[in-house]
Amino acid sequence: MIGTPPPIDIGALAQLACLLEVNAPKPGNVSPRGDFDDTTYDDFVASSAAINTALGTAGSRPLGKTILLAIEATRAVTATNTNLGIVLLFAPLARAAAAITSGGDWTDRRIIDRQRLRRALADVLVSTTVDDARHAYAAIRLASPGGLGSTSQQDVAAEPTIPLTEAMRLAADRDGIAREYVTDFHATFELGAPALDAAHRDGLDWSDAIVETFLTLLATYPDTHIVRRADADLAAIVSAQARDALGAGGVRSPSGRAAIERMSIALRGERNRANPGTTADITAAAIFVSLLGGAWQSRNGGTDAASH
Repeated sequence: MIGTPPPIDIGALAQLACLLEVNAPKPGNVSPRGDFDDTTYDDFVASSAAINTALGTAGSRPLGKTILLAIEATRAVTATNTNLGIVLLFAPLARAAAAITSGGDWTDRRIIDRQRLRRALADVLVSTTVDDARHAYAAIRLASPGGLGSTSQQDVAAEPTIPLTEAMRLAADRDGIAREYVTDFHATFELGAPALDAAHRDGLDWSDAIVETFLTLLATYPDTHIVRRADADLAAIVSAQARDALGAGGVRSPSGRAAIERMSIALRGERNRANPGTTADITAAAIFVSLLGGAWQSRNGGTDAASH
């Protein structure tokens, strides 16, 4: 029917979330303004396209297989780890969104209510299996993230014997992605997405809104990627820098922007030890949640996503 909006495209919104995230100049991360020695902006752009199909069809297969398919697709276009954390976060969100959109009681084909999405996500996370863990472990090994180390229980170098969410529970005290799995994505839904909503309501464009959301998350949660790559002291220092930048006005003032620039310079270094990569991943998840709720349409004169 002419004039009827198309149904939501989960894979396309996942890809868009990745593109919006990498294009925002978040301190300590790859963006159009700068690459890492081993990872480029183009790697992230290619990776965003690579995961579209796997995430867009997440409702058709178990969670762990979607995670592995997305990482396999990523490795086909880049030799570096660009999106393991993003895939681990996006896959259950995509599966939850698919459960909603395939239901007969989904009346608005353009948006997914945020509270309903989180309830569906909780169902996904509580239902994970040992097979999900096995496939997710294989994806982690394939992505080869730096600084992973080893553990005495359910180490990713071995075959898991417990469901994926339970394996994440064992790592939740040292890994921000794992913590999201056992809190029904608390940081994503309770801090990240609301910060993005507030920034949009105040008229910030996507880039500034994403940088502000990133800083808000980083100011609250020391980045566990930095802890793994360096130590907890450096992670605490970087979080303090984020708080200082926000206190100076962040993207909303000249002094705040100057503080963000100083932070960006300070976080550059050998082996990207001060890269707040986990915070960037959770920021991307917040963007994905907002897009599923209609944020893109809201920014272009459509539905008001902040009300969902």
